[in-house]
Amino acid sequence: MQSLPVNGYDMAYLEVGSGPPLVCVHGSLNDFRIWGCVIGPLSRKHRLICVSLRHFFPERWDGKGNTYSIAQHVGDLIAFIEKLNLGPVDLMGHSRGGHVAFRVAQRRGDLLRKLILAEPGGEVDATLDPDYRQGPSPFLAQFTIAAEKIAAGDIDGGLALFVDTVERPGHWQRLPPLMKQPLRDNAMTLIGQVKDNRPSFSKADAEAIRMPTLLIGGDADLYTPPSMLRLQASHLRHAEMVLIAEAGHAPNWEQPAAFNRALLTFLGRQRH
Repeated sequence: MQSLPVNGYDMAYLEVGSGPPLVCVHGSLNDFRIWGCVIGPLSRKHRLICVSLRHFFPERWDGKGNTYSIAQHVGDLIAFIEKLNLGPVDLMGHSRGGHVAFRVAQRRGDLLRKLILAEPGGEVDATLDPDYRQGPSPFLAQFTIAAEKIAAGDIDGGLALFVDTVERPGHWQRLPPLMKQPLRDNAMTLIGQVKDNRPSFSKADAEAIRMPTLLIGGDADLYTPPSMLRLQASHLRHAEMVLIAEAGHAPNWEQPAAFNRALLTFLGRQRH
């Protein structure tokens, strides 16, 4: 593990492999360890740089303060890529990390060669979804209850509610210890997340993304369903979409071989 000082914070990251640089951004309640199942195949052809965003493991955050936000993480990631000084990089984000990666591409497309959005987390607004109905997200309501449990000391109770909401009832209980531990290590970040007021995706946002983009997701995902990926892909200039069979919200863990094939095919393709 290494670290790089950005915006007054030491951002931890894992670097392995050689070749074109691929920066990987984890999602909610995770850190650079979420990429464990794909590091081997990807690092054979790429210089893999897996970051941990501000307040995630190895930091032990107490959930206090106002420095946990999409805006903060986007600013940190932009500064991180600039400090790497490698030229344009490929950027991949999963879930909330996909939202962060999307905003980096929107703001600083000059820093990126290709963009991979794996189940990018967030709502879409009426300009992107003709069936949009304004109102609170049912997911956010459950996440808020989960964060309250965590703040009260019921870590596993809060995590079980979060995971079972994103996946399906009983999913937390079935997770192996190797996948539960990173969630426990990052549990307090959910307190910051529910206060984040994450912006919705709009048609104008999507149209601002100019580099080749891969949208990749599980065909059984409830949180970022295939219909949402299709909405985004339809307004991106150079978009491809791949659905991973028999996968939910974590296809990189649930079906790593299929995930790697799709990703390596996309990254290896020359832009015309």
